[in-house]
Amino acid sequence: MKKSLLSVATGFALALSFSAQAAAIKTVEKAADLQLWRLDCGTIQVNELNQFSDTFQYTGQSKTLTDSCYLIQHNDKLMLWDTGLPVELLNAAFTTDAMSPRLNRTLVDQLSQINIKPDDIDMVGISHYHFDHTGQAVVFPNAKLLIGEDDLAVLKQTPTPADINTKALSPWLEGNASIEPVSGDHDVFSDGSVMMIDTPGHTPGSHSLLVRLPETGAVLLSGDTVHFSEQVTNNNVPPFNTDRAQSLASMDRLYGIAKNIPATLIIQHEPEHIKLLPAFPKSGR
Repeated sequence: MKKSLLSVATGFALALSFSAQAAAIKTVEKAADLQLWRLDCGTIQVNELNQFSDTFQYTGQSKTLTDSCYLIQHNDKLMLWDTGLPVELLNAAFTTDAMSPRLNRTLVDQLSQINIKPDDIDMVGISHYHFDHTGQAVVFPNAKLLIGEDDLAVLKQTPTPADINTKALSPWLEGNASIEPVSGDHDVFSDGSVMMIDTPGHTPGSHSLLVRLPETGAVLLSGDTVHFSEQVTNNNVPPFNTDRAQSLASMDRLYGIAKNIPATLIIQHEPEHIKLLPAFPKSGR
């Protein structure tokens, strides 16, 4: 009997928790001074598109992907969402490798256009730990890092998995900078205006970002929950994702949120999607 009552109580507590998360996603307590800039964080020439399909859907196909990052101003706070490719790839030549990345402009260069210096950045939110999303984070060591708790656990493994480069996140991993592990959904500014959305599967702690702009409306930044639209149409999962079932569930959740709020979904690697936001240095409000 006691066990049964405990189970009911636990279930009720979980229901309340999920209800609170849903309420936070749906509402904004008070309109903040909010702006969103789209930044160019590189280009990735995919010469073997089956890198993004574990069912070999795209044999013989190639595709050019963008690598986009975002600056969010919330009142007097500045947050970067993802930091793109590392500066070592600036003006790199494309190759015939399965995936060939090139950085076109650095974040520092772009931010200088709107009079923002690296030390002005208060927070860096990382959708996940892959190098094309963390590459320039090291430039902002005074910012607090927001990263999925399960991703952080992977980065702290000894040894770190061979395919993960931790150099860009070294200020935080070595304990020299502020870090906030994020579990589940996270209300960044505690007013519902900017939410990290739990979308695991690409990596264990992957997140997307919901930004509720007062004039433009809600914008949902995908992270790498999905890389291009055909993945969703075809139920394709990259073979390097960490969990196939979670990946499909997260894609479903992402599109459900976009439909129900509603929000403009921006697939961060898809050239046509990022064009839905103003070209830098203009911002969305």
